[in-house]
Parts: sequence; C-alpha cells; structure tokens
Amino acid sequence: MDLDLNSLWFTLIAVLFMGFFLLEGFDYGVGMWLPFLGKSDRERREIINTIGPIWDANEVWLITAGGAIFAAFPHWYATMFSGFYLALLVILVALILRGVAFEFRSKVEDPRWRAWWDRAIFFGSAVPALLWGVAIANLIRGVPIDADMHFTGNFFDLLSPYTLAGGAASLTLFLLHGAIFLNLKTTGAVMERAHQAARAVWLPTVIAVVAFVALSYVDTDMFDRLGVNPGVSAFGAAVALLASGWLLRERQNGWAFVMTGLTILLTVITVFRGLYPRVMVSSTDDAYSLTIYNASSSDYTLQVMTVVALTVLPVVLIYFGWTYWVFRRRIVSEQELEY
Repeated sequence: MDLDLNSLWFTLIAVLFMGFFLLEGFDYGVGMWLPFLGKSDRERREIINTIGPIWDANEVWLITAGGAIFAAFPHWYATMFSGFYLALLVILVALILRGVAFEFRSKVEDPRWRAWWDRAIFFGSAVPALLWGVAIANLIRGVPIDADMHFTGNFFDLLSPYTLAGGAASLTLFLLHGAIFLNLKTTGAVMERAHQAARAVWLPTVIAVVAFVALSYVDTDMFDRLGVNPGVSAFGAAVALLASGWLLRERQNGWAFVMTGLTILLTVITVFRGLYPRVMVSSTDDAYSLTIYNASSSDYTLQVMTVVALTVLPVVLIYFGWTYWVFRRRIVSEQELEY
C-alpha cells in the first residue's frame, strides 16, 4: 500500500494500541491476580508495588490513542464513542475506581478497608480486560452503522457469542502476561505462586484464543480479506503463545514474557491489517463502513499533526524507556514497602 498520511496515521494509531495493550496488559493481569497471589497484606502490598510507579503512565498510551483518533479520524471517534458509549463509560468508571484504590488503600490500616480497595483493584482490572476484547471483536465483526456514519444499534447489539469470546481471549491473555510479569518482579513465595499461576492459566488462554480465531473465520470477513493464511503476524502470534508455555515449563520466565508480549503485539497488527483501510465495519452494509478516507480530517490537519508527532514522539519514548529502566529491579519481600 502507498503510505499516504491517512495510512500513516492509521499505522501510528495501531502502534499506540500495541503499546497500550502490551503495557496495560500485564498491568491488568497484576491487578486481577492481587487477591489470589497475595496471602497477606504485606504480600499484596508487594504485588501492588510491582506496578506502583508505572500503572498510570501505561494508561497514557490509551489517552494518546484516543486523542489521535479524535484529531486524525473525527468521524471514527464520533461513531465509535457514541456506539460504544455505555461500554466505554463502564471501562472509564472501572479505571477511575482502580486508580483511586491504588492511592487510598494504604490510608487506613483497617484490614476491612484494605480488603475493599483490593476488590476494587481486581474489578477495576478485570472489567477493562474483558471489555477491551469485546470492543475489538465488535470492530472486526461490525456494528450497525447507516449511510450517515451513525450507530443505529444499542448496547446489547455489542454482545454476542463472538464478542464475548473476544473478551475471554483478552482476559486470559492479560492474566497470563501479568502472572509472568509478577514472576519477574517479585521474590520468594509470591514469585513461586506467580509462576504456578502462569502455568495454570496458559492452557485456558490457548483454548480461548483458538476459539476466538475459529469464530473469526465464521463470523467476520477478516480472513476472507487476509486469506486462509492470514500472514506472518497471525502465525507469529500463534507460535509465540505456544512457545510461552514451553518456556514457562523450563522456567525461562524472561523469554516467556517476551513471547506473551509478542503475542499481544502481533495480534494487534493482525487486527489492524484485517480492518485496513476500514476503521469501523458496518454490519448494515459494507458500503457504509468507515474508512481512513471518509472518516479522516483534512490533509492540512494531518500534515500539521505529522510534524508535531515526529518532533515530540521520540522525546516521549525516550522518557518512557528511562522510567522503566529506573524501576526495573525486583520488589524484594524483605524491603520496606512504602508505596
């Protein structure tokens, strides 16, 4: 394809979602494992500290992606946010509750107080992990959109066996990604429990992902567009997910984390390849689908955005990488847990 500005911004938005799901994926996973792997308040504090300095930075990728969609493809933004309004509102409330829980949990030493906030962290992680998969499945399968780019359905049109399968795939994949991350960032009993949790959830993850892919052949046109062989990205995602199970068994947890990360990145690439040049599929009539051309801003707007992005983005990425480097060490269970 010719990489015009419309295609360039479609690609940049794909990259932003790749970064978001890669980083927020293990973030959600840690939150979901919190009440199960932390057997004491100190251990739960240890688990929270693994993402304490970075969880809010990870969410910046989503904010940036939303801003890029708003500026580059305003019709996509308008149709998606009106059609997915209730689902996105639920995600937003869950994320707010989760963020408040991180900050308020340690304000009172009462075990009941902390238990309620731990539940908030769990639900604030599990709900988005599920609903993001549902949302992506709807983008692939299609939603009711008319000739005026208006969403004509309702919330229940977004729920189907296929979209719920997408939610199950994202939920289990993030659980696996988070468990491996915890194994790399903790020590002692928490580290061992995280390793066992990763091994236990690997097979359900494979089953959920395979089921979602199989349903995608039946319920969507993505593989009609990509072909029976959907390309290197989809094949690579499958190989990486399978390899992570073998690496976990061999206790090569660093490489297992790389493999689950690759699975997420390559899956997002496959989804965007299957959509291109569309950004939202219309289940009413494919002619009503939103594309990178009929949903975009003016050429001048895209030109200005490109200059700004190419100037600022390298600085942001360098700072982001530096932050992860500073907080790269394990959380040692014997150390003072102050966060």
